[in-house]
Amino acid sequence: MSFDPVADIAIRTRNVTLTLGSRDAPTPILRGIDLEIAQGESVAILGPSGSGKSSLMAILAGLEQASGGDVSVGGVAFATLDEDGLARARRGRIGIVLQAFHLLPTMTALENVAVPLELAGEGDAFARAEAELVAVGLGHRLTHYPVQLSGGEQQRVAIARAVAPRPRILFADEPTGNLDGKTSDAIVELLFQRQRDAGATLIIITHDPELARRCKRVLTMADGRIASDTRA
Repeated sequence: MSFDPVADIAIRTRNVTLTLGSRDAPTPILRGIDLEIAQGESVAILGPSGSGKSSLMAILAGLEQASGGDVSVGGVAFATLDEDGLARARRGRIGIVLQAFHLLPTMTALENVAVPLELAGEGDAFARAEAELVAVGLGHRLTHYPVQLSGGEQQRVAIARAVAPRPRILFADEPTGNLDGKTSDAIVELLFQRQRDAGATLIIITHDPELARRCKRVLTMADGRIASDTRA
């Protein structure tokens, strides 16, 4: 499966909808999303809880199927793929950093970053994992388990894991939500630095206007729609 942005467009959606619940009691979550994001852009999707921002990220990242409309990510038509197809499309091409870290508790920091690379068939998985952990300032924590790491260190491991495959698109869903202010600032700086190093598109889901303003473009969502689209 190729992953080649067309005319430098990393993500394109047309009239994307998402409806949850039963047929008798449907709940509209997204109500016709039209969007284009260029390769290399940094974009914040801002909005309160329930505005649809995390649901939109899930569809753009291939974690959720849209109910309707077209979704093209890196030139791949996500709407035509089943769950297995979406998993293959994400592998090595899309990196995801979540608020809750989602590290495997029985694996060391090094293993948490290396094992996904091994599963993707990368021959130098542990060498690349170590290099990424060194790059995020955790070269001295390679053999530590998540329970032995602070929240900020766990998020650094999560960032290393997301960027190790050198993805073209990087998603971060409330990446500082579980961190204190000082640690949050450091994580944000690191996230943007790793995006610049990789030349990746960065999409941050947040309810924090200060974090959103760090991006070159801010999409504000309300009631399942894009209410505004502003650029720095």
